[in-house]
Amino acid sequence: MPALPAPLTHHTIDVDGVEIFYREAGPPDAPVFLLPHGYPCSSYEFRNLMPALGDRWRLLAPDLPGFGYSATPEDFSYTFDGYAAFLERFTQVMDLPRYALYLHDYGSQFGFRLALRAPERITALVVQNGDIYEDELGPKYAWLKEFWADPTDEGRARMAQNVSEDGFRSEFVGELPAHLAERVSPDLWKLHWALMDTPERRRNIVGLFEDQATTLGWFPEEQAYLREHQPPTLIVWGPHDGYMPEGSARAYLRDLPDAELHLLDAGHWALETNLAEIVPLVRDFLGRVPSSPCRSASARQCTRR
Repeated sequence: MPALPAPLTHHTIDVDGVEIFYREAGPPDAPVFLLPHGYPCSSYEFRNLMPALGDRWRLLAPDLPGFGYSATPEDFSYTFDGYAAFLERFTQVMDLPRYALYLHDYGSQFGFRLALRAPERITALVVQNGDIYEDELGPKYAWLKEFWADPTDEGRARMAQNVSEDGFRSEFVGELPAHLAERVSPDLWKLHWALMDTPERRRNIVGLFEDQATTLGWFPEEQAYLREHQPPTLIVWGPHDGYMPEGSARAYLRDLPDAELHLLDAGHWALETNLAEIVPLVRDFLGRVPSSPCRSASARQCTRR
């Protein structure tokens, strides 16, 4: 019999003087599953996944500074380094000694930094459209790569144009076939544009786009972490993704040959369109993760269409 949805609760906490909003589900003494969100979203992206897993796991999803319902402090470093450091501080303030990580979009970079700094804290990884293989970046990265190679004011202006309601809508449904796009509620981009539409937040996002170039230098270290530590890993991927197509998912098997790979009929925001497929995969996977550190994941690997 399927588990009943667990209550989803909403909180704020002070992290180094910054008011941070976060969502939580599950018993306080259960194994922790940490969910850092991507762009242009917030912890809202996990609103349906969390109740579906909260009977057995404690799930925590913070809104990063400058996103969602969290504060936008003037003195925060709105860079990938800054956000990675913040996520680490969040785990310390919340007193989380060990946790599984959901790695998606920008959140994958912040999560991988946690793993690099303290690999003994990581119990498992669930990777969903989070790329760390430069040679498999999709065609939608082309204009960003051009800008990173030659930053110009014209390029920044183009980035700023993407920080708009139309730009957000394109991020959420722009590449999806019609049968999937109709599953995505307009609430997703309208809510997040309403929350992002301030001069400070828009400026910070443009700066983050520019700073994303620094993540390429981290990719080899993240790949080395996977090769050395072999964390139990589930890969659930939506190939309808111009930034992170199917090759970005399969590339993980170079360093994690025992990882479980599931290719879904989905895009970048698979939790919006394929939740019913993802929940049992994650439940089954996390249910097999040992409570003590493990050198490798299950040998079972399957690929679905």
